[in-house]
Amino acid sequence: MAVKTILTEPNKILRQISKPVEKVGKEEQKLMDDMLDTMYAANGIGLAAIQIGVPKRIIVMDISKDQDKKEPRYFVNPVIKNKDEQKTTYEEGCLSVPNQFAEIDRPSQCEVEYLDYNGVPQLLKAEGLLATCIQHEMDHLEGILFIDYLSKLKKSMIIKKLSKAKSDRIVV
Repeated sequence: MAVKTILTEPNKILRQISKPVEKVGKEEQKLMDDMLDTMYAANGIGLAAIQIGVPKRIIVMDISKDQDKKEPRYFVNPVIKNKDEQKTTYEEGCLSVPNQFAEIDRPSQCEVEYLDYNGVPQLLKAEGLLATCIQHEMDHLEGILFIDYLSKLKKSMIIKKLSKAKSDRIVV
């Protein structure tokens, strides 16, 4: 297991649409283990494979608050089946959009079909923070970031800030 580098916006890779996983094998399980280590190291609650540069339809999350009682969840090829009409607002942040937060409205409940860590089909009825986190991470699989829900002005201001903060810039 290893901690990987998390890509940050602006980065073209983050805008790619992730590809379905054909079967969950040792390679995918190692990827999920690495993703979880990476997420925990960055103090996040969710991470999509594309955020570490792997365009596969895999997300991991752990919304438990207790550091001693970790409750990791693994979602391979997740598909949202039903979304509630009612919306909930959470202040969202993202490991790929560091130090930026915004209130985002999303369906308060959803059902998601997916394969678990062992490739077994699952159906989860999620609500509250779990539903929001699932939808946020699944957006990554489509090349969507939470800032895409903001006005053009807010989004461009955040991207400008992030561009300035990139360490690979050279000022002459």
